[in-house]
Amino acid sequence: MLLWVNRFFSEKLFSKTLCAFFLIFFFTAIPSFIYSLSFSDPEPPERLAAAIESAMSDEQALAQVFMLGWVGSEPSPLIMDWIRQRNIGGVKIFGWNTDDTTLLARAVGTLQRASLSGPFGIPLLVATDQEGGLIRHVKGNTSETPGNMAIGASGFPQDAYLAGYYIGRELALLGINMNFAPTVDLFTNRDSLLIGPRAFSSDPVKTGILGSAFMKGQQAAGVIPTAKHYPGHGDTELDSHGVLPRIEVPFEVLWERELIPYRMLASEGLPAVMSGHLAFPLTGGGGAPASLSSWFLKDVLRGMIGYNGIIVTDDLMMNGATSWGGALSRTVMQALLAGNDIVMLSNTPLLYDPVWTLLVSGMKTDEEFRRCVRSAARRTLELKLTFLRGEKAVPYIPDLVKVENELHDPQGAAFFVSLAARSVTIVRQNEGLFPLTAERAGRVLLAGRYGDFFRAGRAAFPDAAAYSYSENQGTSGIIQYARNADTIIFCLADASDIRMLRALEAMGKKVIVFSVLSPVYLENVPWIDGAIAVYSYAPESFAAGFSAIIGRIPAQGTLP
Repeated sequence: MLLWVNRFFSEKLFSKTLCAFFLIFFFTAIPSFIYSLSFSDPEPPERLAAAIESAMSDEQALAQVFMLGWVGSEPSPLIMDWIRQRNIGGVKIFGWNTDDTTLLARAVGTLQRASLSGPFGIPLLVATDQEGGLIRHVKGNTSETPGNMAIGASGFPQDAYLAGYYIGRELALLGINMNFAPTVDLFTNRDSLLIGPRAFSSDPVKTGILGSAFMKGQQAAGVIPTAKHYPGHGDTELDSHGVLPRIEVPFEVLWERELIPYRMLASEGLPAVMSGHLAFPLTGGGGAPASLSSWFLKDVLRGMIGYNGIIVTDDLMMNGATSWGGALSRTVMQALLAGNDIVMLSNTPLLYDPVWTLLVSGMKTDEEFRRCVRSAARRTLELKLTFLRGEKAVPYIPDLVKVENELHDPQGAAFFVSLAARSVTIVRQNEGLFPLTAERAGRVLLAGRYGDFFRAGRAAFPDAAAYSYSENQGTSGIIQYARNADTIIFCLADASDIRMLRALEAMGKKVIVFSVLSPVYLENVPWIDGAIAVYSYAPESFAAGFSAIIGRIPAQGTLP
């Protein structure tokens, strides 16, 4: 276009006055025409995403691949600057933003209004981690749920679908349009504290079936589901927040184990994947985190699996990423070159931090990097245009009256109670132990660390004594209480409880273990008389477990 204008002027086809008029038109009317492109235009997502991306400057395209968190319950001035001045693509809501759900909904509205006032009227992706069970970043008035392992114990895909649906409905009311769930990591390493009850199962096919159902439930609620942590975080006891785990398995094992859920979900139209900070040195990815590996993201995920959705990084401020990538700015650049479409940072950088300036410079000097960024921006825009428009889309501005009146959904609450009941598992029992009547139990002692455990236990055994202890407490107290009991019901949550529980072994008492979260710790106490497993410390799970102990409901779950 500029060459054509130059030729027009050089051939003196217009007077100087007309030339001046043309210049004014070119530099004002043409950009106005470009910005008349709107996110709300009734065009197919692919065409409109391409048109908007083509009309963007490099800086505008770069901003779309950023998803940033902020500190505090209200949006910080810095995150507002990133939205107003840069029009970034998304924000990530963490647990520190969410104690008051009404305040959170108001914050989401503030963030979206700022974004919608920018060029093209593009809304934000508003994401969080609301897996159910152990991981529940949005707290306040949202549901505590039995979690993925409880779904695996029930084994019903409908439970996975409805869990995704009811969790999604709560998020949608709050204006949260993207959820970093389902977790499709396998429960492969039994010592894993990071995954554990967040997994549906150790079986990859069962995980794929339940993960697909959860995904469909989220989509039915209008929320974008995201499978994580690709290619799989379940075969390590290490936490990628602190270190880069190295998982020493060949690719053939990955392909037939960890990657099966991704292969299944991709065939069902999975829209988003989170790349994990995990190294698999015996594969083509070498020692690099999968999140920074083009082999894992481009060759395997997009090439071999045929995945067509977007790829978002896990938090790039985690040591699992920066320990390999070096400076945060260079880690972000590596992530985009590797094939991620959205880079997620848990805290807000300064506006002219190297995280921004290095990438802008890279787009000016490195054509390959520029293409990567603009392709990522186009895919991100297409995701937004597919899911953030239409009748099922999450409202940009939450209705605070609905948040107050509808966030607690009686149907959802009833479902989660029924899920907790279906998932209770009898892991061990001496002959005829369950159901445990008050007469056969005799004097009951409840021992544990959770208030909801004692409340549910007292509802089942009103005359029971209670012993509450802290993590590093000595064993003399529980021994003293146990002397006066015939039956001890002990709440076992993690390895730190084993020492306290073993103090009861030589006392000759009837000991029943009430396992919450991961049931693997039961293997350390083969001498106990009986054990039941639930898979979260939600109040519904405690109530369901005690109901199964006394025979009010059948224990139908199986170890997942």
